[in-house]
Amino acid sequence: MKDVHRIQTGVRIEQRTLKVLKALAEYLDLSLGDLLEGIVLHAFEAKLPFSQETLRQITRLKKVYGLDLCAEDAHRLKEAPDAE
Repeated sequence: MKDVHRIQTGVRIEQRTLKVLKALAEYLDLSLGDLLEGIVLHAFEAKLPFSQETLRQITRLKKVYGLDLCAEDAHRLKEAPDAE
């Protein structure tokens, strides 16, 4: 294990995406921060962060929380007029 220094940050994220991430972290018995770190570190090395079973769980969670966004939507999202 490597020692790291973590900082608290306030990041804005689409609400359904956050719900799926939180539920996935719970499913994997990880903190949300650990899940996000893992996803990012895998992405930095162009590696897939999830097993096939975890991908199936993500698909189920996306349905539960009505998350219809996909990779093509990244960087093309704007705030809804009533969002706050």
